[in-house]
Amino acid sequence: MMTAARPAWADVPQSLAAYVKARAADADGAVEAASLAYGQALAGSPGNPVIAIRAYREALAAGDMTLVRASIDTLQTAGVAPADATVIAVADAVAAGKWEAANAAADRMANGPLEFLAPVIKAWVAFDRGDADAARMLADSGKGGLSRRFNAENRALLLIAGGKVDEGIAQIRVLLGAGGGNLDLRVNAAMLLAHAGRADVARALTAGDDRVLAALREQLGDGAAPGARFGVSRLFTRLAADLVRGEARPLSIVLGRAAMLLDPRDERARLILADGLSADGAERRAIALLDEVQPTSIYYATVLGAKVTVLNRAGQRDRALATAGEIAAAPGAGAQDLQRYGDLLVAAGRFDDAAAAYASAMKRAKDGPGWILYLQRGGALEQGGRWREAEAMLEQAVKLAPDEAVALNYLGYARLTRGENLASAQAMLERAAKLEPDDSAIADSLGWAYVQTGQIDKAMPLLERAARAEPADVTIQEHLGDAYWRSGRRYEARYAWRAASVHAEADDAARLSAKLAAGLK
Repeated sequence: MMTAARPAWADVPQSLAAYVKARAADADGAVEAASLAYGQALAGSPGNPVIAIRAYREALAAGDMTLVRASIDTLQTAGVAPADATVIAVADAVAAGKWEAANAAADRMANGPLEFLAPVIKAWVAFDRGDADAARMLADSGKGGLSRRFNAENRALLLIAGGKVDEGIAQIRVLLGAGGGNLDLRVNAAMLLAHAGRADVARALTAGDDRVLAALREQLGDGAAPGARFGVSRLFTRLAADLVRGEARPLSIVLGRAAMLLDPRDERARLILADGLSADGAERRAIALLDEVQPTSIYYATVLGAKVTVLNRAGQRDRALATAGEIAAAPGAGAQDLQRYGDLLVAAGRFDDAAAAYASAMKRAKDGPGWILYLQRGGALEQGGRWREAEAMLEQAVKLAPDEAVALNYLGYARLTRGENLASAQAMLERAAKLEPDDSAIADSLGWAYVQTGQIDKAMPLLERAARAEPADVTIQEHLGDAYWRSGRRYEARYAWRAASVHAEADDAARLSAKLAAGLK
């Protein structure tokens, strides 16, 4: 009888124990503990690619570059190193000024999915080796869209770095005109221009209300010296920013780490890395990274905003709310800052404070408040028991956005539950259902409107469909139970009420208990 192949670490108890411990820490998002345990497991079972690949990813998250390199060595020996390992090899070589090694790593990269980065890396290496005309190496537009974009942007930066400042400025302006508002390109070009003695152009390039650009204008100083460390780190950061929200997030983490190896003060890379780690479940490590950013950083306001998101993901809602409040109270806080603060206040049940935050956001909205702010303010007022004020806000939301189902549903359902303007409420909910026929919440609202107006036969299919789609929704299940009872289906009514009771709390639970005991009065 054939037996299954034993894993390489099966005969190494200590290594196995460390591996199991690492997997548990990994699942818990404890990246430092996981990285340490994976390191112990790899040390106990050297040459094991199964452990090495997990150690590699976890060490990148934890920032343990010694383990990252050891894992890469193991994976390369086994012939299974991931393509993004060349990113670390490039960063190590450029950081050490080992130009032949940097070019060799770029050549390896050119044979894989990151081939579009290789020409840019080699151009910056050539610049650092004394080639002031390294920009010519990127004159070719490249094989695809990514190649064209990265070649064009870095050619413009290399022209400025190599002393062809006016030509570089002209290309930057063309790129910005074609691409709309590339923040990274503006920042990188401005820093090189300031170093080249063209602070006036740098400030013009960073004009506008964006907080990062405004902070940069104040802190330009002598800018940044051009070189391979600058160019390659910004190249990696630029790509990481594009990848952090998608399926290629692990690559964004590698790129972020590599960028910080080249420039530990690159707060943009730190911000992107923290975003990627947070989205990957490593919130504690992400928060620690963001906590390292000083108030003097041009990215500090952005970092605070990111910290709110990460803290919220990590369940640290009090800290998230406090940080959002700090941002909202800061000079120059915008409508989005106040809107985010209002959202967190609603989640905390502080409806009056949320309504006030949304009101401030409406005043600061550049083009006037849109329907969403009216809806949010109206929702906060309604939940805070201030219905007449809420109704005016919700009516304005519907007036501004008559084809937005969420606005129609909110106002229609709010009136329905108060027994006001039932015909108008039903009409709104019917329109919302036509706009969003698959929305369970809207189906429930319309079904409940039909119940309230005695149209049980029309209500039942809507409520049953909503209940199937949202079996844990207390309101939907209760509405279905009420509809069953009114149609004489008492057994099914109690079944629906019991389903609602599973997730009900406080007043809802007491009301459902009474219905289960005595039915509807």
